[in-house]
Order: sequence, then structure tokens, then C-alpha cells
Amino acid sequence: MKVGVLGARGRVGSEVCRAVERAADLKLVAAIGSADPLDSLALADVVVDFTRPDVVMDNLRWCIGRGLHCVVGTTGFDRARLDSLRDALAEAPDVGVVVAPNFSVGAVLMMRFAAVASPFYESVEIVEMHHPDKADAPSGTSRRTAEMVAAARREAGLDAVPDATSTGLDGARGADVDGIHVHSLRARGLVAHQEVLLGGPGETLTIRHDSMDRASFVPGVLVAVHAVRDRPGLTVGLEHLLDLD
Repeated sequence: MKVGVLGARGRVGSEVCRAVERAADLKLVAAIGSADPLDSLALADVVVDFTRPDVVMDNLRWCIGRGLHCVVGTTGFDRARLDSLRDALAEAPDVGVVVAPNFSVGAVLMMRFAAVASPFYESVEIVEMHHPDKADAPSGTSRRTAEMVAAARREAGLDAVPDATSTGLDGARGADVDGIHVHSLRARGLVAHQEVLLGGPGETLTIRHDSMDRASFVPGVLVAVHAVRDRPGLTVGLEHLLDLD
């Protein structure tokens, strides 16, 4: 399978390039930096995008228009962007795109465990911690976690998370994502870390995942690269490509 990488000189993109070159069944045919033209990507079967939120949509429209399958780890995908991507894919029904907030298998398991646990606890909040060069806050992983937790709580018929706060500084309670509070920390030395704090009478449960190296994202990227051609349309989340059931 021929693979092109967008964002090939970035921290994650460079790891992906090395992994593709090591894989016996993959061939790296294009390694594109932020200032490079996209033309050489036309040689690929699958394009991996780890670029920036301000350019990723244009990249994807270019690829979809040429029938190229895409695996996307770039952050900043809210519902409006996903809907726009679905509209673009409607014009290319044979093309598959996988967008994952996090390609770490451990992070995917953390999100799944949090969704499973959340109906058993009255309270749940999320803290995500990243390096200060990260462009978006809260992270895509924490947004996705909050959405999964909120959906699990709704399905279980739970009330809103209790919170008696009546006064406070702006932002003190973090961002509200589907009724779940998400707090973002940024500090030099961090890579990608998240914990979900669940609380009930007399106990708390903390589910935490830490990525200490960006190499932790590569196995999940390769899973998506191998799977995307068989999944036309939009797939959101690596969990759909793993046998978690």
C-alpha cells in the first residue's frame, strides 16, 4: 500500500514516516511539509494528515477530490467540521476518512473505560494536560471523552452532574462539553495526558492515561491506514477499528 504523509516534518508526522518505512507491506511515496505542494500525494493510496487545524480541511478536500483515502490525527474537529467533511464525502462515496482525536490505543481504552464507568457515579470531570505548543483547548481527546461520557449517562437516565457553583472567575470551572466540565493544563515537559475523575458517595475513581512519547500514537495510525480503504465514508474514533467488544 502506498502512503503519503502530510505534516511529515512535525513531531508525530516524522514518527509516522519512520513507521511506514519500516512496515513490510507499506511504501512511503510522499512526505509533505507545511510549505510543500500537494501534487506528489496523488501517488498514494492513503494519506495521513498530522498538520494544523487551519489547513487540514483544505488538505482533506484536495485528497477527497482525487479519490485518496485519509487518516487524520490533526486536532480541531468539532461537529461543524465533521459535518462539512461528511458533505464532501457524499460526493466521493468510495473514499474513506478516519478522524481520531487520539491514536494511542491506551487513550482509546481510557475513553472506553470512562464511558463504561460514568453511569455508576454521580460526578465526573476531565482534566487534560499537554505541552504549551498545543494549538487547541480543550484537546480533541478530552472533547471526545466528554461526549462519550455524556452519551452513556443519558442512556442510563442520569441527571446532570451536580454543581452548586454560583459565583466564580471566568474559566474557573473549565469548559462545558455536553454537560461535562473539561479542564486544560499546559506546561513544558508534558506530552499528552488525561485523567477522568468520577465520584460518588464515599469514593472516587480516577482513570488516567499518559503518553510520554509520540511514538505511542504510531500503532493506532497503522491500524487506521490498513483499515480505511475498507471503510468508505467518515469514521470518527479509533475505537471503531479495534475489537473492543
